Amino acid sequence: MSKEKTEMTAGSKAMAKEETVLRFDIHQRIQHGLMASSFILLVLTGWPLSTHGIGASHSLVALFGGHDGCAWMHRFAAVILIISSVYHVLYLMTLFFRGKLRPNMVPGPKDAKHAVQNLLFFVGLRKERPNFPRFTYFEKFDYWAVFWGVLIMVGSGFVRWFPDLTVKYFPSWTYEIAHFAHADEAILAGLAIFVWHFYNVHLRPGIFPMSKVFLTGRLTMSELKHEHPAEYAEVMEKRAADGKQDKS
Repeated sequence: MSKEKTEMTAGSKAMAKEETVLRFDIHQRIQHGLMASSFILLVLTGWPLSTHGIGASHSLVALFGGHDGCAWMHRFAAVILIISSVYHVLYLMTLFFRGKLRPNMVPGPKDAKHAVQNLLFFVGLRKERPNFPRFTYFEKFDYWAVFWGVLIMVGSGFVRWFPDLTVKYFPSWTYEIAHFAHADEAILAGLAIFVWHFYNVHLRPGIFPMSKVFLTGRLTMSELKHEHPAEYAEVMEKRAADGKQDKS
């Protein structure tokens, strides 16, 4: 075996043995899986329901067994979305009562600073990326946008799902407002996920073609150092402190 092949083999073994850290536990991965799958199904069924008279919508409606089948699948996906949302809220409450809920997803002044620094880095006016903590400003944007979007989509969706009940207790214009709110928020959510979110977690240089953390829940130490240097420093400091305590 040549020296070059030997070095490549040794490098491959080193990468395979590289230490990983847990980023998302099994509950978080299940919640993400439920929400992601339900969202994609909602888009695939909601779009043809809203534009059933246009081009490709005919094929999608036929794929789900006609207009009624498409509507049924859309509502089924909506129920899964609601289940995943309730699951997440209960998960947060459990962490809170156990004293394990950390406020690291709450936006703060540093996020605005990091956004400016990242923009300067993109345009070449800054040499290094921001010193990102456990969650970046764009990850926090994704997270809180989901809360806002789910409230609007579920609320307006129920109005459209039960129109007779709605007009019985509310003015008739409530249904019209819900109709436009549901459609417009759906477009906004679709663009946010398939453009903003997909780029940041899958298509961004250094991650392309896909980050596997949503499947495995783990990051390698090198990935952590590159993507979240502030958290990497915290991990190393904690390990150094633990090492000193073990020796004392």
